[in-house]
Amino acid sequence: MSLQKVTVKDIIEKKKKGEKIVTITSYDYSMAKIVDESGIDLILVGDSLSMVMLGYKNTLSVTMDEMIHHTKAVSRGVSNALLVGDMPFLSYKIDSNEAVKNAGRFIQEGGAEAVKVEGGTEICSTIKAMIKADIQVMGHIGLTPQAIYEFGGFLVQGKTIEAAKKLILDAKNLEEAGVFSIVLESIPWQIAKLITSSIDIPTIGIGAGSYCDGQILVIHDMLGIFTEFKPKFVKYFGNIGKSIRRALDDYRDEVLNGIYPDREHSYEFPQQDLNKISQWIEKIDICEEAHKIL
Repeated sequence: MSLQKVTVKDIIEKKKKGEKIVTITSYDYSMAKIVDESGIDLILVGDSLSMVMLGYKNTLSVTMDEMIHHTKAVSRGVSNALLVGDMPFLSYKIDSNEAVKNAGRFIQEGGAEAVKVEGGTEICSTIKAMIKADIQVMGHIGLTPQAIYEFGGFLVQGKTIEAAKKLILDAKNLEEAGVFSIVLESIPWQIAKLITSSIDIPTIGIGAGSYCDGQILVIHDMLGIFTEFKPKFVKYFGNIGKSIRRALDDYRDEVLNGIYPDREHSYEFPQQDLNKISQWIEKIDICEEAHKIL
C-alpha cells in the first residue's frame, strides 16, 4: 500500500471533504509499525497505556517519563500516520509554562507531531499557550478518564440538558482556542451529532456514535487483548488475546513433550567435523583444557 504522510491539515481537510477519519492507539514499535502500514490516519499514544501496558487500575498513575518512553518507541515505527502524544495527569493543568514544556517534550524527545489534552473551557488558556509555542493540540471532552474520581467512575457524560449544553459550549471554546480536532468520549450519539455539526474541526468519537467525523479505539480493546472490562462501545474486530493464549499453550506443550525444537528449527554442525570433535573429546581431559583457556 502506497501511503502519504498525514498532517494536521490533512485531518482538518477530511472533515471538509466528508471523509471519515480512522484513528487508533499504539504503545510500542512493533504494533505501531503494523498499524502504520494499514493506512490509519492518526495514531495516539494514549495514557490508556497506564492500564493496558503497565497494569495500573486507571490512567492517573502513568508519568510523563513513561509516556515519553512509549511515544519514542511508537515514533520509530510510524512513517505515515499523524502521531499524537497523550498528556498525562498533572502534566498540563497546574501551570501553563510547565504545560508547554511537557507538551514540548512529546515533540522534541518523543517524536510526536501533536499532543492531546483532556478538558473543556477551563483549559483553553493553556491550549493557547501551547499553540503559541508552535505545538499542535487535540482536545478531549465528555468522559475524560483523568477526572474519573470527579465523575464517580467511567460513566456516560452529557445525559442531561445542562450537561449537554456544557459539552457543546466546551467544543466551541476548544475550537476557538485553536485545537485541530476533538475526541468525544462516552456521550449520547445525538449530542455528538450536534457538536459535530456545530464546529468546523473534526470530532473523533469513542462511544459517541456514528455521526462523528472519525473514530478511535484502544487497540488492546478492539483486538480482545485487554478484557478486564468491556465498555458498551467496544467491538472485538479480532480475538488476538485468544490466539496468543492458544499459541502459548501449544508452545508449552511442545517443549514439555520434546516436540519443539525439532531439526527444522535447529542449527546443523557439519557431520565430518562433528566426528573430529567427538574423537578429540575422547582423547583429552576437558577440565584441563578449560583451565588452559581461563
